[in-house]
Amino acid sequence: MTEINIGQEPPLAGTEVEALIGSLDRMRGYLLWKCGGLDAAGIRATLGPSTITLGGLLKHLAVVEAITFSFKMHGRAPFAPFDTADWDDEGWHWRVEDDDTPESLEALFQESVAKGQALVAEAIADGGLGGLTEAANDEGEHANVRRMVLDMIEEYGRHVGHADLIRESVDGLVGEDPPGERP
Repeated sequence: MTEINIGQEPPLAGTEVEALIGSLDRMRGYLLWKCGGLDAAGIRATLGPSTITLGGLLKHLAVVEAITFSFKMHGRAPFAPFDTADWDDEGWHWRVEDDDTPESLEALFQESVAKGQALVAEAIADGGLGGLTEAANDEGEHANVRRMVLDMIEEYGRHVGHADLIRESVDGLVGEDPPGERP
């Protein structure tokens, strides 16, 4: 399993692939940092009228990794454990269940990211960022790998913002980077 390096910056002058994958990995690391180190109450905390929790964000983004990179990118069933999910229950991937722990949700997220990273690497090796994916619009135009990676960066950006607000309400943790990660 590839370890998520919290606080890792994309290269300052890397290739397009290095910049995009570096940006995606940085967003993954931000989410893990904002959701990490909490107890059961912390991962279940909500803010205002929203039902979003930090644990729910970890689960949701683990699922989005499987949908985007397994199903949309490669046309394969979502990888385990999501291949047996109840897709008729639209909210299951947002809920923190009684048996979900901070550790189990972090592990689920990290395992999904590792699988997502491998699927993206496979697609880039097969056709580069311009290679076509299985995702298509109503006219039959297929998205390319670049578009799938950019969509994930956008997805993470939106949800890291949620995590920032929820985490601050839990224990006051704020900031863009973990302490000591940048000068």
